Amino acid sequence: MRKEEPIGKVIATEKEPTTIDSFCFWTKTDTILHPFDVVKVNNLKNSITYGVVEEISHITDSASFLASFISNDFGNAEIDDTTFRIGMNCVKVKVVGNTKHIDSPVTSNQRVYLASREQVKQALGLDNIKNPVICGYLEMYEDAGEQSRITLPVNMNCDFLIGPEGAHLNISGISGLAAKTSYGMFLLKCIQDKFMQHPDRQDEDEGGVAIVVFNVKGKDLLAIDEINDFGGDENLRKKVISEYESLGLTPKPFENVKYLYPYSDHNVKNTYADKTLLENQRKKDKRFFYKFDYESDKQNLDLMFADVDDPNQTMDSIINFIVSGQGPFANIREWNVFIEKVEEMGRTGGISKDKEISVLSWRKFARMIKKSISNNCLFGDTTGDEEVRIADMIHDIRENDVFVVDMAKLGSSMQSFVFGNTIREIMDYQLGEKPGPKDGRRAPSRIIIFIDELNKYASTETPKNSPILRQILEIAERGRSLGVILFGAEQFMSAIHSRVTGNCAAFAYGRTNAIEVSKTNYKYIPKVYQNMMTRLKQGEYIVQSFSFNSLLHIKFPLPIYRQFK
Repeated sequence: MRKEEPIGKVIATEKEPTTIDSFCFWTKTDTILHPFDVVKVNNLKNSITYGVVEEISHITDSASFLASFISNDFGNAEIDDTTFRIGMNCVKVKVVGNTKHIDSPVTSNQRVYLASREQVKQALGLDNIKNPVICGYLEMYEDAGEQSRITLPVNMNCDFLIGPEGAHLNISGISGLAAKTSYGMFLLKCIQDKFMQHPDRQDEDEGGVAIVVFNVKGKDLLAIDEINDFGGDENLRKKVISEYESLGLTPKPFENVKYLYPYSDHNVKNTYADKTLLENQRKKDKRFFYKFDYESDKQNLDLMFADVDDPNQTMDSIINFIVSGQGPFANIREWNVFIEKVEEMGRTGGISKDKEISVLSWRKFARMIKKSISNNCLFGDTTGDEEVRIADMIHDIRENDVFVVDMAKLGSSMQSFVFGNTIREIMDYQLGEKPGPKDGRRAPSRIIIFIDELNKYASTETPKNSPILRQILEIAERGRSLGVILFGAEQFMSAIHSRVTGNCAAFAYGRTNAIEVSKTNYKYIPKVYQNMMTRLKQGEYIVQSFSFNSLLHIKFPLPIYRQFK
């Protein structure tokens, strides 16, 4: 066994003492450490105190910057310093635990060592993760030589990610460089693997997990059941497969996938999916086209006004007037008749049971409704096996199912309508009585919703009366107990409603900018970690969870499912 070599010694001064929370140590200038590295120090009663590196600085015995200037012949950079300076690297460490739970500061002059693989797991709280699910891997001591370098799979307690102990995940980072969608989908792949390969259920009657993903950018998520060919790069393919296998994951794409596309007619194409892709999915019975019929979906008209500030609740009054079948809206069965009646009210006005609604309000309502519904093939009766209502599909969801709801090519108001309709149906489904087993599979006990660009629906600027915002807040605050879990992603976490982020049990921070990390959302994150967030590479995240004793700098492999250029 190789003898451990110390990398430095603890230092303490009157002004900067060691504490139960932190300590500093010196190390040689040629010793390379990184933030997030784990070190250890012997403490009382043969215990070991673990710490995570936060800051690394270099100091000398120079009294001031001016002294260096003077000793270099008053600013001659071509000559060597005429005065020898004693220097060292000073490392600041955050204490994350003690092997015997002794809350006593480490003492000055104690030797500091790199932690072993098992000690790293113990220090970070990774050695006894209950109900584990992979969330990536960490690399440590990358420049300390082959014998010291550590690569370690990172498990998160699934109970703190999708319930029952905690729930919801927020992923943030700038567009493109942070790879938010890729990381979100990687976690979902890990969760599906866990429940399909290792159920770990306490109750045989309890169902597993289903996933509903929204495709909001091009064709990004329209082939997640197909294997990634990595552009024909065989070496890259082998490397990624090896990474998945080393993490205990199956190197194959998502299973049990169904694609829900917005209905298109001969005049309008509502999806970026090409004919070949759609035809292949049709042959596998994975392709469906969603529509909205009047009788079933009129109660969701409020979703079209999610971005409209309605302080007097005039739009709400109109919608209640319509849904309750008052006035000319009794016995309507078709959207075109509905539009006619709305236009009629725009000429004559009407009085609801609650209050009078002016002609001007009806006209405003008519303009907005016609813009969304008129000549929109999504609004009509479903005919044929492939035409469906989203609500009907959700009410038939089963454990381990993955639904991809495509809305990338729709306008913003229709995206809001589709998203709001889907999450509303999911909540209704989880609140109601679930159907019995189908094809030997059970209804899920939890449904995970993954949405990129969460800021469109739950930002600090979203109108308070927005029905979609209210729905998201309900999911954030009650979803854990109901089995509705939100995985949201956005460029800037600071732009998201505080009640949403405040109820998240886990966070993943990708690359962002200096302005963002200066916001109050990041004030409890050490400054050096904030700075690191501005330099993270694709495939890297800083992860925070109740499962861990500290923030973790993790990496994750490339997507195993098909990618579109």
